[in-house]
Amino acid sequence: MTAQIRIVRETPLSPAEAWLRLTDWERHGDVVPLTRVTVSTPPPTGAGTVFTARTGAARRLGFDDPMEVVDWQPPHRCRLEKRGRVVTGWAEFEVRALDGGGSRVEWREELAVWGLPSLADPVLRTAGRWMFGRAVDGLLRHGG
Repeated sequence: MTAQIRIVRETPLSPAEAWLRLTDWERHGDVVPLTRVTVSTPPPTGAGTVFTARTGAARRLGFDDPMEVVDWQPPHRCRLEKRGRVVTGWAEFEVRALDGGGSRVEWREELAVWGLPSLADPVLRTAGRWMFGRAVDGLLRHGG
């Protein structure tokens, strides 16, 4: 099962500020329900940074989503590879300046969830659009 998700947002933030907010990995836990993010690699962040999003209502009812930054081109492009047992795939985003100020963010994800049949792809895609759209909105809206 694989779901492809694309989120596009425009913000009055400069590309540099949008980039800083999107790459504050631990803050992702503030905008994704029931999730805490732990960075395994100390700053400075960049290619090779490893972090884990732990999602769940309780320790035994959750799962880990470990990720690694595999492409780092500040303040324009970042790509993550998901390396978990439950969720695999990748996420990437690009930040571009808009004419007249502000920036445009495009976030793309490709997710595969272990144990879910391909019949569930539309549900995963819809849930992913909601969750990642909410996360991008929250990160861009609130400063660190």
